[in-house]
Amino acid sequence: MAAIPCVVDHGMDTKIHAYGYDQCVTVCVCKEPFKKPSLPLLLLLLFKIYSSSPPENPFWRRRVKEMKMNKSYQHCRMLKLPRFPLHCSVLLMLFTIFSTPSQAFDYADALSKSLLYFEAQRSGRLPYNQRVSWRHHSGLTDGLEQGVDLVGGYYDAGDHVKFGLPMAFTVTMLSWGVIEFGQQIELAGEMEHALEAIKWGADYFSKAHTRPNVLWAEVGDGDTDHYCWQRPEDMTTSRRGYKIDEKNPGSDLAGETAAAMAAASIVFRKINSHYSHLLLQHAQELFEFGDKYRGKYDTSVGVVKNYYESVSGFMDELLWAALWLYKATDNEDYLKYVIDKAHCFGGIGWAITEFSWDVKYAGLQIIASKLLHEEKHRPQYTHILEQYRSKAEYYICSCLGKNNGSKNNIDRTPAGLLYIRQWNNMQYVSSAAFLLTIYSDFLQKSHQKVKCHEGLVGHQELRNLAKSQVDYILGSNPQNMSYLVGYGLRFPTRVHHRGASIVSYKENKGFIGCTQGYDNWYSNPKPNPNVIVGALVGGPDCQDNFSDERGNYMQTEACTYNTAPLVGVFARLNELQVPLRASY
Repeated sequence: MAAIPCVVDHGMDTKIHAYGYDQCVTVCVCKEPFKKPSLPLLLLLLFKIYSSSPPENPFWRRRVKEMKMNKSYQHCRMLKLPRFPLHCSVLLMLFTIFSTPSQAFDYADALSKSLLYFEAQRSGRLPYNQRVSWRHHSGLTDGLEQGVDLVGGYYDAGDHVKFGLPMAFTVTMLSWGVIEFGQQIELAGEMEHALEAIKWGADYFSKAHTRPNVLWAEVGDGDTDHYCWQRPEDMTTSRRGYKIDEKNPGSDLAGETAAAMAAASIVFRKINSHYSHLLLQHAQELFEFGDKYRGKYDTSVGVVKNYYESVSGFMDELLWAALWLYKATDNEDYLKYVIDKAHCFGGIGWAITEFSWDVKYAGLQIIASKLLHEEKHRPQYTHILEQYRSKAEYYICSCLGKNNGSKNNIDRTPAGLLYIRQWNNMQYVSSAAFLLTIYSDFLQKSHQKVKCHEGLVGHQELRNLAKSQVDYILGSNPQNMSYLVGYGLRFPTRVHHRGASIVSYKENKGFIGCTQGYDNWYSNPKPNPNVIVGALVGGPDCQDNFSDERGNYMQTEACTYNTAPLVGVFARLNELQVPLRASY
């Protein structure tokens, strides 16, 4: 019998997949993504099954059912069954197709694409294994004016400023994703790329932390950078560096960078102990610096105020950093800091409905909540940790819409997307999906429930909400569009991104001037010549409306901290997908 094309399906439900040869049918149960067959493919399959004239087999249904009951999906399991007649084949095919959910997604593909995005955002000398081929070296003189090497790191969004605070948060979230879902990322075959993404940022911060009490906060400035529309390879704007030190403190930036380095040190602990120790040393020094010389970084570095102002202040970052250092060292002094400062730093005072590069309270409250279950802390800390948990669950319940009163809950669009604010709302959606996923797993493992005003909530409801938000991002929305660029058949093609919107440097090495890019590329109504795969754009408005225009930066600009939380979530959802594989 001739080989029949493989039918694949992206659904969460169990699928039957079989192929025939000689007098047997092999059924294979496996964790691999599937695609619904097109009508021509379906007709071809039915024709080939019909032409094979298989003998009658009344027992195949029972055998397949037994296979479906087998929950051991770690390896592909093969059973050879007698081939069955045409009517059974048709029923089997129809079952496979019509039991598929109307919207089902390939989370493994989304994971792969999300990590690719960070390669598009790289600054500095690109490595030999760079996969985003339309990018080239850039920012090779960063820091030269100040006599310091600040080459490397990430551009935060569609411009070419290297902002320290959002970059550090990006590294923290990537690292947290690997810490929580490392096994799932490994199973998806993306661990190497995840580690590269973390290391690219951590290496930069190792350079930027030139002395114990000195941290370079930014390279370039938004005002001059935004005046131009150029490829990063052609930059003519200022690459001046800005720093925080003892006289110009920035506890929020130092704290977030300490958290990033501590989290990254955990990631690399078993992979490269020397590198892990180096990162941890930076983290400890940065935390001490930020705590000893307190102040907001946007006061010391005024050029950042119109772009990444630290509205929440620095207290959340210091608590956040202390918790990450406790996780990295098991040194009780850091936990004691979190307990002692719980009241005065707002850790158990602030009830928050967002988690972002600026506001860390929800994240640190969830980490503190998990410490209760670990029971490694002193008994006298329990009362404070329980208060941290109460505030963590306020955030969770606000996502679920189960707090008392609408003002205490996060708004939703008509199609169900969490909605916090107009500009780049997807950053809050992705971070919420991440925290919901982590807390869902915590509840499941600890056999606990969330206490909301409207009653107890189990882990599955949290997981369902996280999945619904991710599915909205990937295309289950009124626009029938993926907001993750490069995923699916329809996604934003005019992303507000300088490098993506201008012809690749490798295709045209001719210099493109500062305003020349506005004249020839920014105003061009055509799609971007380069697809910035894995970028999560700002997303729709409060009514689920979206306009794919390059000038619509509130909706079409993507940021590193939008995509970073999704890496872990995609990996976890991919693990939860248990499809049946069939190859013909």
